[in-house]
Amino acid sequence: MPFHLHPRLEAGSSEIGRMGGCLVLLKNNSMFPWLLVVPMVDQEIEDLHQLDERDFHAVMDVIRAVSLFVSGHFRPEKLNVACIGNQVRQMHIHIVGRSSGDPAWPGTVWAFDGRAAYDEEDIRAIRAAWHLFSVA
Repeated sequence: MPFHLHPRLEAGSSEIGRMGGCLVLLKNNSMFPWLLVVPMVDQEIEDLHQLDERDFHAVMDVIRAVSLFVSGHFRPEKLNVACIGNQVRQMHIHIVGRSSGDPAWPGTVWAFDGRAAYDEEDIRAIRAAWHLFSVA
C-alpha cells in the first residue's frame, strides 16, 4: 500500500521539511521541542527492523540530522528518541528535547496533558531554521 500520512499525525503537526525519504514534522505543542520523522514507506512497515538495510540507514541518518537540529536549535538538556506507535501504527520516530524546567519533567511527554499550540509565525521560523540547517 502506498504512503499516506496518518490523519492523526497530519492533524497534530506541521511539515517543516523532507529529507532522505522522510517527512520531518513539528508536533504542535510548543511546550516541548518535539519533531517527528515519518519514513515515506508502505503502510505495512511499522517498525524500524522491518526496513530493508538501505532504507534503515537512510532513516537513521535523518534521525541523527533531526536530533542535531533539535539539540542545536532548541538547546535542550536531553534528547528522547523513540519509535513507539502504540496508538498510531504508521512508522514515526519522535525526537523530543527535554529540560529540567519543562512542565512534564522528569515524567514522559506522552502522558502530559498540557498543550500550547505554535502560532504560524513560530512554525515559519522553525521551518526556516530547519531549511538553513538541512541545506548546510
